[in-house]
Amino acid sequence: MNEKRLMDIFDSIREGGFSAHTLQLIDNYTNDILYGRTNLDRFNQQEHAGLCSGGAPLIGAYIVCCYARASFEPGCFSPECQEAKPSNWEIDAKQEEVLQQWAEAKQLWFPHSEQLLTIHYGPKIAQQAEAKVYYRAGDTSVIKERTSIYATLGKALEAIILHNSLFPETRMKVIGFTRDSDGLFRTILTQQFIACKRLATKDEIDDMVAAKGFRDNKEGEGVNYIGDRLYLEDMHPANVFVDATTNQPTCIDCIVKFIKKE
Repeated sequence: MNEKRLMDIFDSIREGGFSAHTLQLIDNYTNDILYGRTNLDRFNQQEHAGLCSGGAPLIGAYIVCCYARASFEPGCFSPECQEAKPSNWEIDAKQEEVLQQWAEAKQLWFPHSEQLLTIHYGPKIAQQAEAKVYYRAGDTSVIKERTSIYATLGKALEAIILHNSLFPETRMKVIGFTRDSDGLFRTILTQQFIACKRLATKDEIDDMVAAKGFRDNKEGEGVNYIGDRLYLEDMHPANVFVDATTNQPTCIDCIVKFIKKE
């Protein structure tokens, strides 16, 4: 049933773009996922909770990225189809193109986001390779413009889902999309503000992720930790704070991926 509904959505996008009918199909499926009436087979129960906690824009965007990937597969508009193997850059470019079209149709595209976010959410307080962060003193959340450091945009959205499933205390909720002045595609999201008491130690990070089923990967080519299903990377102290309120190590951001390659 889920595969048929996805194929109906994919056919509608292919034949008519993001028409009112197509948007309604996506919204209906998104709402069914959000309210527990159906699910996406790729994710287990915990990961599915991470998907839902990211909000309707994340679910819709992920569905659209699945379409963009499937569009490379001749005669097959199912995300399970493995007949064609396009390069990652081709998939990424297609996903960015199609996701922007969908976001514009849904009024989730913000072409001058930095100015808008500064006005409504406060000044930019940090900028790293992965994200620009906006925050107004006293607010309970920060706003981030997060760029993709993954092979494809779909993988970047998947990483938000997996982060939410592992670290619900700092879950990311998607509110829109944009391109910055350098042309980089960015996902706009909110995240709980964490007052940093200090940076976590390596031992504290080891203990935190061990409780979630991960083990130190030693010299694992940049992969810090490995579990039965997922990799964790970039788990250095600058990304893991000791929360001033709970006194617990808290992951703000990391790189998280499925172990099994598609």
